[in-house]
Amino acid sequence: MARIAGVDLPRNKRIEIALTYIYGIGRTSAGEILKAAKVDPGKKSDDLSEHEVAVIRDYIGANLVVEGDLRRDVTMNIRRLMDIASYRGIRHRKGLPCRGQHTHNNARTRKGPRRLVVGKKK
Repeated sequence: MARIAGVDLPRNKRIEIALTYIYGIGRTSAGEILKAAKVDPGKKSDDLSEHEVAVIRDYIGANLVVEGDLRRDVTMNIRRLMDIASYRGIRHRKGLPCRGQHTHNNARTRKGPRRLVVGKKK
């Protein structure tokens, strides 16, 4: 099992898909990584040689921000918005959507489960 950027890649998956299990790497960047490392995207993650894994690991370490560093950057950006009390920061602080969505009926993912009002009658 290949271990890259602190993540165990899943067994028996195409390496192009297996790389997307690393936080910060999607399909596009996985393709770019494999093209730079000269690895066949259709190759299974179990079939990679140690040399190919090392080349992929070195490329990711040198050119991409992934996993813990990326999570820390995102968290710090959100914290900065909250500290300067920008509109987006206030929405983050209140747990509301900050990209312009309506909240009268929807936004249950950000707002959480409905709080029932007891005794409300029309």
